[in-house]
Amino acid sequence: GYLSCCRFIGEKNIITSSGDSTCCYWDVERGEAINSFTDHNGDVMSVAINPNDTNTFVSGSCDATCKLWDIRAQHCVMTFAGHESDINAVSFFPNGMCFGTGSDDSSCRLFDLRCYQEVNTFMSDRILCGITSVAFSKSGRLLLAGYDDYSTHAWDTLKPNQSAPAFSHEKGQGHENRVSCLGVSADGSALCTGSWDTLLKVYA
Repeated sequence: GYLSCCRFIGEKNIITSSGDSTCCYWDVERGEAINSFTDHNGDVMSVAINPNDTNTFVSGSCDATCKLWDIRAQHCVMTFAGHESDINAVSFFPNGMCFGTGSDDSSCRLFDLRCYQEVNTFMSDRILCGITSVAFSKSGRLLLAGYDDYSTHAWDTLKPNQSAPAFSHEKGQGHENRVSCLGVSADGSALCTGSWDTLLKVYA
């Protein structure tokens, strides 16, 4: 199947996600798969490595679930449900205890590894499209998300079940096509968004 996402673990290994419903752990130097993780029932769209424990990673899938994996155990150790459609993006909270998701059900959600469940939902009646990408601010206070309707929204992670984002770049203010990816700089001072309009935009 097609490769949807890849993330380095150190310099010698990579985790990939694929349209064949699997994730693979690769040896870069040998170009060989070491382990395959096969518990999803739909295309796996995104993976994120735990920043505090690189033996664990989370995946988001078109089966509407996220799964936490331990490379050493070679199988899923926890499944997180809650979304109602494809999960396109996952990103770990800076402390590695939570992770955020973005889905075609028009919502972002926050899941906590310590209580094994969803702890917050970010959605609005005004937002009716899917989410392509998510990332946290350096402090974790904001969950930033890119949308199919050309917009980027920032959600306050400390406020429960919000019905409106903390701030936004709407259609006409930023990109002129789908926001396909976004990222936050290592020092937290800038946000970069990429779009089907062929442009990168940096906000600082």
